[in-house]
Amino acid sequence: MTTITDPVIGRWYKDFENNLTFKVVAIEGNDESIGVQYANGDLGEYDNETWYNSTFDYIEDPEDWSAPFDDLETDDLGYSDPDRHARPDQEDLDISDLLD
Repeated sequence: MTTITDPVIGRWYKDFENNLTFKVVAIEGNDESIGVQYANGDLGEYDNETWYNSTFDYIEDPEDWSAPFDDLETDDLGYSDPDRHARPDQEDLDISDLLD
């Protein structure tokens, strides 16, 4: 199986042959160099020929995708308000709380 998916900055991929998960972080020189960051934080690079002769495919973002980026602040994750997505306590829920 060879890769038919094009590299896209910000997308996560899996190398099924080597069981590696990585995110594309840069594409340079008319697609001649594809920079990646593996789930363990290591950086790597593929040339165009290697990319398309590999077993890469798109995957969903890993649950803990921020692990390799250990210097991220909560604001960098895109959800700085921890209460924004919290469910209200069911016992304290009143229908008037839901109506504007």
